[in-house]
Amino acid sequence: MIKITLPQDKEKFKKLKTGQEVLLSGTIYSLRDKAHAKLICSGRAPSFLNGAVIYYMGPTPARPGRPCGSCGPTTSARMDKYTPTLIKKTSIIGIIGKGERSAAANKSMQGRLVYFLAYAGLGALCAKSVLKSEAVLYKELGAEAVFKLEVKDFPLIVAQDLKGDNIYGGI
Repeated sequence: MIKITLPQDKEKFKKLKTGQEVLLSGTIYSLRDKAHAKLICSGRAPSFLNGAVIYYMGPTPARPGRPCGSCGPTTSARMDKYTPTLIKKTSIIGIIGKGERSAAANKSMQGRLVYFLAYAGLGALCAKSVLKSEAVLYKELGAEAVFKLEVKDFPLIVAQDLKGDNIYGGI
């Protein structure tokens, strides 16, 4: 198990290999379908995404005393049509989601960022790693707003490393 704390351990991303388990701590940002579309249409991305890790998160309302409800990954392939453009507009270093990506998305990620899998079906477990949650952009989108999440020991698996080696095979 590899522990990474952002932003201090960004260099560790270069050494990650497909299949490795990671515990990620620090700030990450949720980004779903509607927020992707708004970002692409706006022609610019917020500066906080530069050097960031984004999470394709399916959140539920927070229970009393908790920063968020269940927050498991949503299907990454739905964001594939936005991925190459988002990568060109930002310097994101990682994407967290679930499932296989298209060849075009994989190619656009190769050499630029690491694709992580969050444990699907374990949204309640993922939520235990979230210390803070705050909507920071497109608040009108409700659950699909961009959320700033402070996480500690968020469990992940490297699905595609910087070389393009992919857990699903090929790139």
